[in-house]
Amino acid sequence: MTQDIRAYIKQVGKAARAASRTIAAAPTGQKSAALQAIGVAVEALRDEIKTANALDMGNASERGIDQPLIDRLLLDDRGIDQMIEGLLQVDALQDPVGEVTDLSYRPSGIQVGKMRVPLGVIAMIYESRPNVTVDAAALSLKSGNACILRGGSEAFYSNQVIAEAISRGLSEAGLPEGCVHWIETTDRDAVGEILKLNDCVDVIVPRGGKSLIERISRETTITVIKHLDGICHAYIDAEAEAQMAVDIAVNSKTEKFAVCNAIETLLVHRDRAEELLPTLAERFQEAGVELRGCERSRGVVPMLEATEADWYEEYLGPILAVKIVDDFAGAVDHINRYGSQHTETIVTSNYQRGREFMAQVDSSSVMINASTQFADGFEYGLGAEVGISTDKIHARGPVGLQGLTSQKYVVFGNGEVRHR
Repeated sequence: MTQDIRAYIKQVGKAARAASRTIAAAPTGQKSAALQAIGVAVEALRDEIKTANALDMGNASERGIDQPLIDRLLLDDRGIDQMIEGLLQVDALQDPVGEVTDLSYRPSGIQVGKMRVPLGVIAMIYESRPNVTVDAAALSLKSGNACILRGGSEAFYSNQVIAEAISRGLSEAGLPEGCVHWIETTDRDAVGEILKLNDCVDVIVPRGGKSLIERISRETTITVIKHLDGICHAYIDAEAEAQMAVDIAVNSKTEKFAVCNAIETLLVHRDRAEELLPTLAERFQEAGVELRGCERSRGVVPMLEATEADWYEEYLGPILAVKIVDDFAGAVDHINRYGSQHTETIVTSNYQRGREFMAQVDSSSVMINASTQFADGFEYGLGAEVGISTDKIHARGPVGLQGLTSQKYVVFGNGEVRHR
């Protein structure tokens, strides 16, 4: 590890800490101006972003990067439009900073409440997906945080242009460029140095493959908001409406393959298997999905044999495990045993059964009669997200503005003093 990298990351950390005090005190109007100016800059640099992205895509292909990562790397006109829309959505959200809630008077006469405050400095370490650069910057700025962004080397040129747009927007709004630091090196040692910034960074948000997240969780003592796997399930209940069940199951897998909210296992109640599995198999075959089933599933429709390992697998591609379960309890038991506490859905016309599913399934998003691919900050009305947390403390599910803030107690008095 070179001293230059160590010194550079330390300098970035100190600058981010200093900028965090400025952005924490920035009024809503100034933060709004920055977000809108970044959107204008992204539009102005649209052609440059697409050119840089084409270079990244070509390099990724030459390096033999897995197809799911290449799919996430693509940034075309539609993706750029979504980045700009995400900025505007975040801008339109209510500013959470300074909000005071839960006020109550105590017998002593004091009034006690909670005020929402920024976390401080957020370090985002992520792979592929250059749109994350804008999403993370927007959410950090709106929630009053400074951020350090370390994108993957495969998206280096795309991120370089996007970082320029962010810098222009901050300058236009009169905010220090240190509010958003993009790490300008692909040196792998930079990540290790960021993990040591205990005195400058308040929380780390990793977004990428399991190996990246495991490494960060293992090597840092800084708080980490994370999810390791997206092993999501759809369960077709005995009382499911047939067409709805097929549509939801297929969309939950095929709307996008290489996303963490795509289902990896389909569970079907034994009373509906003979009816629904042939149609489902046909639809999945049309979408190019390889099915791997339990013995009972293979007795209904020809498919490859699923092994024990398949129930634990996050494919991030066109492969789906299929299992016939005896009853509702069997579905819930399977999900809670093999799932990663990410996103699950039940298809049923039985309202009580759906509510029981919500209560008994221990995941960060639980749905009734909806595709798991809705488990997304944009779809949840958060404007964007920095990731989906499967942790149970502080933030759970898509992490938007609320997840990037904390609360402190505030006390309003009128001269009260304490007598023991």
